[in-house]
Amino acid sequence: MDDRGASFVAVRRPNPHTDTCNSNSAEAVAGSAAWLGRGLSCVCAQRRDSDAGSFFDLTLAQEECLERLQRRIEVPYDGSIVEHQEALKALWKVAFPEEELRGLISEQWKEMGWQGKDPSTDFRGGGFISLENFLFFARNFPKSFQDLLWKREGDRSVWEYPFAVAGVNITFMLVQMLDLEAGLLHFLLL
Repeated sequence: MDDRGASFVAVRRPNPHTDTCNSNSAEAVAGSAAWLGRGLSCVCAQRRDSDAGSFFDLTLAQEECLERLQRRIEVPYDGSIVEHQEALKALWKVAFPEEELRGLISEQWKEMGWQGKDPSTDFRGGGFISLENFLFFARNFPKSFQDLLWKREGDRSVWEYPFAVAGVNITFMLVQMLDLEAGLLHFLLL
């Protein structure tokens, strides 16, 4: 496959003994870090024939954020942990501010798109970070969150999907696509 001209994302952990920064502002642009953790930004660039194998170094702060993010990814959702319970209740309150949640295990959760009455069973692939991401989305982009939750735009049959489960899967797919569990971020062809 010829990928000349394709965009890519590449960052790596620098070796302070052998590596020097070889990118300049004309070649690289730091992307938004909000979805990936504060202080960690992806470096995006246009690929050129001469760029094969090019990487961009992480700063010390970005390295620390990546390590913190990797630790967060390893935290499974645990319904017995109060912090996790409170985060789930907060998600309900943001999603349905006028409706009282009757319990952490309730048929009400199906309204949001969980597979059953106990949403904790749907966090297997995404862990606690997927709930944190869902809360971030709901709190910082409430209109978009509500539009997607209630499927307000487009033909409803086209939009029919389990909203909550989709949110968990998005976090899982980002972790996989960016290979965050491996310790290095690899090329991602866009």
